[in-house]
Amino acid sequence: MSQVPKHDTPILGMATRPRVSKAIEYGNTANFWVEYPSGLIDLTRSQRLTTDAVEPSLVSSTQLDIPVTGDRTIRVDKSKAAAVIIDMQNFFLHPELRVHTTGLACVDPLLNVIAPLRKQGVKILWVNWGLTDQELKTVPPAVVRGFMKGGFGGFGSEMPGNFGRLLMRDARNSELYGPLQEEYLKGEKEGTDVWIHKNRMSGIWGHQTALDLYLKENGITTLFFGGVNADQCVSGTFIDAYFQGYDCVMVEDITATTSPAGGLENVLYNAANSQGFVTNTSNIINASN
Repeated sequence: MSQVPKHDTPILGMATRPRVSKAIEYGNTANFWVEYPSGLIDLTRSQRLTTDAVEPSLVSSTQLDIPVTGDRTIRVDKSKAAAVIIDMQNFFLHPELRVHTTGLACVDPLLNVIAPLRKQGVKILWVNWGLTDQELKTVPPAVVRGFMKGGFGGFGSEMPGNFGRLLMRDARNSELYGPLQEEYLKGEKEGTDVWIHKNRMSGIWGHQTALDLYLKENGITTLFFGGVNADQCVSGTFIDAYFQGYDCVMVEDITATTSPAGGLENVLYNAANSQGFVTNTSNIINASN
C-alpha cells in the first residue's frame, strides 16, 4: 500500500487533524499560538512556549476556553476578541424580499449567544452592506453585475414597498432583520455593539477598510464569524481576515447560505482544517457561564 507523502497538502482527505505529540509554537515573537498535546490551542499570545512545555492554567477573569471541532479547545483573550456578524439584513432575510429559511434559522441562536459574549466583554460587530452615492461610482463592474438581474435593479435602485434603495446606508432594506435591529440598538446604547459598513463582499478586503481600522485600533486579534451568505460575504471576510493574520473562528449555527448543497459544507471544512476553527453557540455559551 502506497503511503501519502509526508509533505502532501495537510487537509487532503482529512477528517480530523491529529493532535500534536508535543507542544509546539507557531508564528513569531510578536504574533504566536501555542498548541499542546491535550488539544488546547492558546491564542492569547500571553505566554511563550516554555522549556518544560508546561500547559498554562486558564485565567478565567481574562480568558475563555471554547471547544472547537477536531477535538480541540481554543483559549482566547476576552479583551482581544470580537463577534463579526455579517449581512443579517432585511435585504437578505426579510420574507417580503426573499426566501432564506436557513438564514432565518440563525436568528434565535444569534440572539442567544450575544448576551453571554457581551457579559464577557467581547465586542459585537455588525458588518453590513451600506453604500453611499460616492461609493456607487467606484464599485467594480463584477460586483455591480452580481447584484443585478437581467440588467435591471442593482445597487442604489428603488426596492418595492418602503424598503428604500438597494443596500444604501440608512435604507430599510439595509437595516438588520427584525429583532436583530432592536438588539443592535440595545448594544449600541450600552457601548458593546458597533455597526460597520462595508462596500464589497468582504468586509476587510483591503487595509484601511472600516473593519480593519476598528480591529487594529482596538487590539482585536480573535474573530468569531457568523451571518449570511456563508460562501460569499461571510467566507470572503473570513478568508481575508485569515490572510491578514487574525484568529478566525466560524460559528456554525449562526452561519447559512442560499447556495446549493455543498456550499456551507465546503466553507466549514476549510475553516476547520486550514484557515482556523469551527465552533457553535452552545460551546460559546457554556464557556461563558
